[in-house]
This record gives sequence, C-alpha cells and structure tokens, in this order.
Amino acid sequence: MLDIHTAPTPNGIKIPIAAEELGIPYRIIRLQLSRGDQKQPDFLAINPNGRIPAVVDHDVPGGPLAVFESGAILLHLAETRGGLIAPGVAGRAATMGWLFLQVGGLGPNFGNAGHFLGGAPEQIPYAIDRFQGEARRHLEVLERRLETQDWLDGHGYSVADIAHFCWVRSAGYAGLTLDDTPSLAKWAGRIAARPAVIRALAAIG
Repeated sequence: MLDIHTAPTPNGIKIPIAAEELGIPYRIIRLQLSRGDQKQPDFLAINPNGRIPAVVDHDVPGGPLAVFESGAILLHLAETRGGLIAPGVAGRAATMGWLFLQVGGLGPNFGNAGHFLGGAPEQIPYAIDRFQGEARRHLEVLERRLETQDWLDGHGYSVADIAHFCWVRSAGYAGLTLDDTPSLAKWAGRIAARPAVIRALAAIG
C-alpha cells in the first residue's frame, strides 16, 4: 500500500497517475494547502520541506519508507515496481533527462509565471515576461521533440511523460495555450484518454 499525501495541483496529481499506471494499491491523504496542512508536524515528519506530494511506501523491504519530491517519488515507484522507465543505460538516461527537464525547468517556470500573473500582490512586467517566456520556450522544446517521437524519451510512455503532462494540461495557469504546439496537444490528449489517468484524476478530485 502506498499512502499518497497530496492535493489536486500539477505536482500533486503525478503520483496517483503513476500508481494507477503501475497497478500499485494506494490511498490518497488529501491535504488542504490553504489551511496549511503541509506545515503541520505530522506531514513535516514525512517531508521536511513542507510541500506536496510525499508518500509512505509500505511495500518495500525495511518499510514503511517516506519519499518526498515528485521527481524522486516517480523514480522510486518506477524502479521498485519495474515500469515507466526505458530499459538499458541509454534508455534510462533519456528518461531521466526528460524527467528532470520538467522538474528543474518547465515546472518552476510555469509555477512562477502563474504566480506573477495572478498571485503576486502587484504586477511586475519583467517577472511576467521572464517566466512566461521561459514557460513558452519549454513548450516549444516539447513540441519539437514530439514532432518526431510518440513519447518524450523516444522509447515508450514513461515517468517523463507523466511529469510533463501534469503541467502541460494546466498551461492556462501560466497564461499559455497549446494552440501553437499541435504535436504537444495531441500527445496530451493521448495521455488524458488513458484509463489509468482518468482513474487517478477522478480519485484525487
């Protein structure tokens, strides 16, 4: 059993999707971020950084094991359950590269673009242009890749696709659309139609 401490945010939906795809029994423990559940001592014992998602994996040797940071959790699940990662040294490197592009690039830029567009106490044009421009550039990187590949790592559907999908589907948060990235839009549509994704999104609400 996997306890998933999360909320319905782009990072928060990654882990239920991966669990569904890998056939892992899980329980969602939903945190109310607006009331600060992620800052309470019981959650900080699982994730000292006070951010969702985090998991407690009861099905690993020596468990239960707490794992935090969405990219780390995706890797943990893929490597312990055997799936969602390309085989071989070159394949694994490809999956890792595309996964960490999301973790270190697309996600932070989308998040900052959305914050400065709608969450900041004042409009700062430079900040909006900076982060929205970087978010758009990342969409263009994905578009070029998906013009020639069905899946980001070039091998198969993987944790890299899950990680990017969860943010790309919320492009409007960063003030962007997929109108100019048709290959990316088709890819996102294929993922959204997967039964495991539909089940995960219904489970988290």
